[in-house]
Amino acid sequence: MNDPVREQVVALLNSGNAHVAFDNVFKDFPAKLRGVKPKGAPHTAWQLLEHMRIAQWDILEFSRSAKHVSPEWPGGYWPKTVKPPNDDAWKKSLASFKRDLKAMEKLVSDPNTDLYTKIPHGTGQNIFREALLVADHNAYHLGQLVLLRRLLGAWKE
Repeated sequence: MNDPVREQVVALLNSGNAHVAFDNVFKDFPAKLRGVKPKGAPHTAWQLLEHMRIAQWDILEFSRSAKHVSPEWPGGYWPKTVKPPNDDAWKKSLASFKRDLKAMEKLVSDPNTDLYTKIPHGTGQNIFREALLVADHNAYHLGQLVLLRRLLGAWKE
């Protein structure tokens, strides 16, 4: 790639440096705890996973297409249920998140992608900003998920 800015942004998207990696947070997440909300916690793991997936997908699609229509705020960014309907829904959400993250990494890595020019259909955003937004949003919620796992007694340090 030979572009230090692109390389650093991709590393950040991959939960590099000071952030816990997505796969580490979700590895061996007990099925019986995916819809459990401990006292004082605002969300379940399922709610956080789906919120992350939906928000990341929205940012990616906004970055790629003027035809994209974002979900209604804020309800469209959260699942309707506190727990996954089944194990397949959990697996599908994980896979979709990873696929969209790879797509954002590919967009940033592509030397033909202008990171700094305003997105024509936006309100001043550029791809650089959108990639940082994905990394920041994911890091925030991954931190919540680590705390949630600790509260549930399901985090091995």
